[in-house]
Amino acid sequence: MNFQTKPLSAGLYFVATPIGTARDITLRALDILASADVIAAEDTRTARKLMDIHGIPLGDRPLVAYHDHSGDGPRNRIVDAISQGKSVAYASEAGTPLVADPGYALGRAVIDADLPVTSAPGPSAVLPALTISGLPTDAFFFFGFLPNAATARETELATLRDIPATLVFYESPKRIQGMLVSLRHVYGDDRPTVVCRELTKKFEEVTRGTAAEVSTAFEGRNVKGELVVLVGRATKQAVTVADIETALREAMKTMRVKDAASVVAGSLGMPRRAVYQIALGMEM
Repeated sequence: MNFQTKPLSAGLYFVATPIGTARDITLRALDILASADVIAAEDTRTARKLMDIHGIPLGDRPLVAYHDHSGDGPRNRIVDAISQGKSVAYASEAGTPLVADPGYALGRAVIDADLPVTSAPGPSAVLPALTISGLPTDAFFFFGFLPNAATARETELATLRDIPATLVFYESPKRIQGMLVSLRHVYGDDRPTVVCRELTKKFEEVTRGTAAEVSTAFEGRNVKGELVVLVGRATKQAVTVADIETALREAMKTMRVKDAASVVAGSLGMPRRAVYQIALGMEM
């Protein structure tokens, strides 16, 4: 039994939980889960299992489900409990609350009520992925999940192309192949790319290479588990009008002129307005 039960002052305690290995939880997180007056969780079954693994009894304490679709009712009840002097621990299903996980609206509501909010930091897939990726970590930009539709996804990727930092995305097994194809369309075949799968778990896997190499490695695979995709920062290259027109013709096979111009401008590191003017002047 590694936890300590001790009184907590009233407030909301965001608790980071393991993304795979149960022993990755911090001792402070265990103390908070053992001591809070109310336990709130994105998934109450996962929270209960985690507490059982570490020998933390729930007792007669309330266990409240709270996620992005909970609405105002559960959120208001949590705020009311804190205003009445109770401590509330909130845990994501896995990882750190608010990092591509629920919790923002709850934290904002507690802050707006002028009540305390604190965090017990711990596991999150972003930092382990950066650590083992082999890509620069001096600056990184975390986006989370890209849009599902290919055109919207590629338009979003185009806006991120020239950020001078390693890009970090979350992705699902069903969408990973489409995302990697979009990366090649927008960033080219040579952009350094890393896919981390099942971080901290038994079947952890890291695939490194160019966008083309990594995309090929996942082509046709039945992928399982959670994924983090990292993309190396862009390098400036000389671009000719012919390069722009070739890219526009390919993009306009499936996109409107406006969307094609946005994607091509992002992929080539060109001003969108200039690329759009070239698109308007092209003979189709």
